[in-house]
Amino acid sequence: MEGKNILHMNTGNGELSYARNSLLQESVTRKALSVLNLAIKNMADLGIIFSQCVKIADMGCSSSVNSLLVASNIIDIVNKLCEENNQKAPQFEFYLNDLFGNDFNTIIKMIPNFYSNLKKDQGEHSGHCFVSATPGSFYGRLFPDQSMHLVHSSYCLHWLSQAPEGIENNTTNIYIAKSSPPNVFEAYEKQFQNDFRNFLQVRSQEIVRGGCMVLTFLGRSMADPTCDDCIYLWHLLGLSLLDLLKEGLIQESDLSSFNMPYYTPYEDEVRNIIRNEGSFSLDTLNVFQVNWYPIKTNDDDDANAKDFNEPSHIYGKKTAKAIRAAVEPFLTSHFGNSIMDVLFKRVFTDGIQSNLALHTKQFTLNGIQLHHIKASSGIEWLARSILPIRGTTLNFPSNTKFESHPVSTCFHRITSVFAMENLFPSNHFRVCNGKFTNRTFTFINVPPNFA
Repeated sequence: MEGKNILHMNTGNGELSYARNSLLQESVTRKALSVLNLAIKNMADLGIIFSQCVKIADMGCSSSVNSLLVASNIIDIVNKLCEENNQKAPQFEFYLNDLFGNDFNTIIKMIPNFYSNLKKDQGEHSGHCFVSATPGSFYGRLFPDQSMHLVHSSYCLHWLSQAPEGIENNTTNIYIAKSSPPNVFEAYEKQFQNDFRNFLQVRSQEIVRGGCMVLTFLGRSMADPTCDDCIYLWHLLGLSLLDLLKEGLIQESDLSSFNMPYYTPYEDEVRNIIRNEGSFSLDTLNVFQVNWYPIKTNDDDDANAKDFNEPSHIYGKKTAKAIRAAVEPFLTSHFGNSIMDVLFKRVFTDGIQSNLALHTKQFTLNGIQLHHIKASSGIEWLARSILPIRGTTLNFPSNTKFESHPVSTCFHRITSVFAMENLFPSNHFRVCNGKFTNRTFTFINVPPNFA
């Protein structure tokens, strides 16, 4: 079941819209702000943010103000770093990305107010900011080669490009469950591996060398794929759909063929995929928790604080509305629109209210910072772009073959050739933060058969 055209949030600005029911996602954005801050500081160390124009993509922007909140945070961090380093503030280009079915109109209507607030908060010293929409799946190419400096994505990468194939034996479960056969978990794990690997590969082509990604997405607190923090929500929704099946409101064939295109990886899975794909260096992986429905307070740092004394019927209603805003279009595409009010107002809300333990449950999130280390042709990049600094030269014959591989591999391969041919630089070079630094090289001829 592909989600490319139907996996989007509730549109508009009404009571059940995502724009009015995305407090959880805002809480996640604020929770990951420290990771974003660190990533931009690392880019400042490389001089990347001091470009004339910094280009940023927010992937999975949806239709709430949260993406513009991210843009404001990034501009604020960059401007402060420019001031600290006596640099002129750059201009900013923000690209808001989501699937074609996303309600871009709602977020575009928020942009004039965003510009106005930006001018008031940042003053005239801030560079111009330009915001545009870029529809399409982030599991495919979206931008030209080496055009982006920073990619941000919050609360999105747990959504798969499609539900896994070959899990017909999952019967009435709509996701991984304690009763699911082993092949169901394996299929979900494989689908996430393929999707996340594709995401890294296409971003590696679009991000400049040394550019960063800050990604925050749902995970799980332990290796067990059936732990409560990653399946409990879908377990309740599945029970609600079963009740509707018993009442004859949906067909058994519809329920048995429905599986959520969703997966929450354990942190070790994330590390392994990043390492094996090889385009990015993982600088930070923070695992943190947020409440299922955060309560907005006057203290931004405490925006995730939950009033556990809140009446259960109010808590159940708010939580059900937030979940409905996120998944209703996808459910409607499979089951039709006629059951949605019954599903969410009577069955699902009641289920949340009656499960008081749910009030203290939390989501587990992975907040990661990566920087781009893979050259389109690593050895060629080293020879033609980096070593010429300070007059250092490597002469490559016209028949030299270059390969695409991580910078670390490039480094080891060149030093191996030096050793085999007794060609040693007078001092040394090393890899640091994905870039080469050097000291006083001698003139070195690389053998014609070097590959």
